[in-house]
Amino acid sequence: MATEIKLFGRWSYDDVSVSDLSLEDYIQAGTKYLPHTQGRYQKKRFRKALCPIVERLCCSLMMHGRNNGKKMMAVRIVKHAFEIIYLLTDKNPIQVFMDAVQNGGPREDSTRVGSAGVVRRQAVDVSPLRRVNQAIYLIATG
Repeated sequence: MATEIKLFGRWSYDDVSVSDLSLEDYIQAGTKYLPHTQGRYQKKRFRKALCPIVERLCCSLMMHGRNNGKKMMAVRIVKHAFEIIYLLTDKNPIQVFMDAVQNGGPREDSTRVGSAGVVRRQAVDVSPLRRVNQAIYLIATG
């Protein structure tokens, strides 16, 4: 008897989808029991786009010296947060988190353009990977 893979043994990956076409390649649902794959996603450029999105949230929670390397603590925090999300919304917390990542990243930003001391701000579009990275960072920092 084959059982389906569920995150923390509770939430299914079946009904999870990415509605934003530009972010489809950069948000991976992943099918893991735990967001702890021990994968080396920083060895090559853009490989972190293949990392499951819930694991990326766990990794972004491990910041500021005293929390470095405490991934099991971050996994426990995410598990409790997903439980709270489920109790409040009665929706799949993986889908709620994916929607938050899609809505949380900026579509447009500004950069400094100029030379010889004259600096102007120029509006630029944001790449999809940076949108995902910034959304995860903003969600993790609060």
